[in-house]
Amino acid sequence: MAKNTSSAYAKNGYDWKFSTVGGITRVNIETGEDIAHLDELDQKLWTVLSCPVKGLEFDERTLSIMDCDGDGKIRVNEILSAVRWLRDVLRNMNYLETGADYINFMDIRDDSDAGKEVIDAARLILNSLSANNDSISLGDVDKYMTIYEEHCKAELEAQPPATYNKPYGDDSDAAVKAVVAMRKKISDYFMRCKLVQFDSDATEALDVQVEKIASISGGNLSDNMAEIAEYPLARPSNDGLLPLGNGINPAWQADMNALKAIVFDKDFAGQESISEEQWNSVLAKIDAYTGAKTDADNAVADAIAAKVATHAAAILPVERLLRYCRDFMTLIHNYVVFKDFYLRDDSRLAVFQAGKLFIDQRQCDLCIKVADMGKQTDMAGLSGLYLLYCHCTSKVSGKEMDIAAALTDGDVDSLRVGKNAIFYDRNGLDWDATVTKIIDNPISIRQAFWSPYKKFWNWITEKINKSAADKEAASMDKLTSNADNSLTEMKTELDQKKEGTTEAKLKEKTVQMFDIAKFAGIFAAIGLALGFVMSAISSLGKGMMNLATTMSVKSAMPLFVGILIVILLLILAIILIISGPSMFIAWTKLRKRNLGPVLNANGWAINSQIRINTTFGATLTQLAKYPKIVLDDPFAEKKMPLWKKILIWAAVIIILGIIIMLCLRNSHPLYGF
Repeated sequence: MAKNTSSAYAKNGYDWKFSTVGGITRVNIETGEDIAHLDELDQKLWTVLSCPVKGLEFDERTLSIMDCDGDGKIRVNEILSAVRWLRDVLRNMNYLETGADYINFMDIRDDSDAGKEVIDAARLILNSLSANNDSISLGDVDKYMTIYEEHCKAELEAQPPATYNKPYGDDSDAAVKAVVAMRKKISDYFMRCKLVQFDSDATEALDVQVEKIASISGGNLSDNMAEIAEYPLARPSNDGLLPLGNGINPAWQADMNALKAIVFDKDFAGQESISEEQWNSVLAKIDAYTGAKTDADNAVADAIAAKVATHAAAILPVERLLRYCRDFMTLIHNYVVFKDFYLRDDSRLAVFQAGKLFIDQRQCDLCIKVADMGKQTDMAGLSGLYLLYCHCTSKVSGKEMDIAAALTDGDVDSLRVGKNAIFYDRNGLDWDATVTKIIDNPISIRQAFWSPYKKFWNWITEKINKSAADKEAASMDKLTSNADNSLTEMKTELDQKKEGTTEAKLKEKTVQMFDIAKFAGIFAAIGLALGFVMSAISSLGKGMMNLATTMSVKSAMPLFVGILIVILLLILAIILIISGPSMFIAWTKLRKRNLGPVLNANGWAINSQIRINTTFGATLTQLAKYPKIVLDDPFAEKKMPLWKKILIWAAVIIILGIIIMLCLRNSHPLYGF
């Protein structure tokens, strides 16, 4: 990244240095001294005006500390507030260049209130850890908070527990477990009983089906306990009572015995069955107990959280300083300028780069997590980038996310919605990725050159294939229908003892499998397209023939030589007419490719264009490269002999020449036939 230094802004109190990055002039932020003067930098020169706290490859805790108003955005004024605080705390702002997560006391100012707060908080932490160090690290802060949280928890747990009714004494927790295990199954049983009471004819349907038992009776039934567990808990009855002893589904017998011993034998001692009302009374006691216990547990957790939060606020100054010392320079490189993005160093990726996507023999390095697909649809198309939107799932973490991957090199012929790929996040974890949406934009001039020909060929083949498929389906339908009708008629005729159908009559029922007239529409469409091209060639050729005649007259050049030159120029003109517009559009879009709209759709406020020109874009997509070696391939296609290739190319050139001559035959009185 070459630097073009300038002193144009020295009049503002600081001599800023500038460089051109990605085709855009940006200010350099290289030293802590540069950061110290950020409040003197014109805000119009900042690359970013705000960025989200969440969803970045950056420590979220650091950003949340910096987010003074808690709105989930880091704005310019919050960056400047952090800069002013650092100036009050650090003796030398160049300490930020180290990126260290520790600091010596000698590097902290003791002549400012902010510096004294940091020193006092640091001493508190080290004294609690029984450490007599001259420095403090972020690890010391984390260790101190862990110890303090455990101390608070032990202190509160040592207090007398909250009092609430335990319906089953010391067995109350066991009762909850037993009820949870049987709750759905018992509710299902009582519902079946209600349906039997509603319609007694439904009893058989609501009971276990004999056929199901018969289907598994031939094997070892103990191997089919999972299926047996799906059968009703007990046979539904009209009285609506649940038996507590015999008649229970064997797959649930053990759980039912545990529930009976802990709950039913206490609440309904001596009963052989219970009603739904009695079961609901058990549920009411269990629900009241679990609710009271949850409230008590939450109260303890809230009390611990409150004490920890109060103490965390007391030591926040030192945590803030240590996190800023470690992270602030990186944040500035991804905020005021986009240095980490344009650096192209795998060890220092931009904070919005989520990982790498491997698809279709290429690696896409510019992958961004998508926060809102709706906003992406509205804005990302303005970027001029070819974007692959993928839904990613991780079987390891069980998480899902959407990403946008920029494709900046190679071809796109085999890319489509539904194509599978693999995404690797910044931690190296692989995700299954599926393309869900494609925003089509030019990738290169070379791709744009061939694009019209590929599109025209795809259009022709698509029309022909679709029509052929439709005709084939229609023909098969008619064939089978007529065959069925013929068989019916033949059967009727035989039954009536009539003479057999003649050969001529059978032929009348034969269906034509292919009717060339049905393809007339397709051929007409192709003919119109070719006719338009031929007309354009003819019009262009008239002017060129006049030029050839003029050249022959003025330079004594043989007319056939002039005609040959015209043909060559005409071929070149045809190529330019077909590919020229596509290449021009691609050239203009490639010059304006801008990552800004994609980031804006993700919640950023981008103040400057984030250009991705052709040269830089080629570094963001890596194509597969194979060594140039010659190997014996037993299944390789046989190569066409050289003489055949020469004949084919000669035939193509001759045919093309004849077509051009036909177009030019009336273009000049000296040339015609």
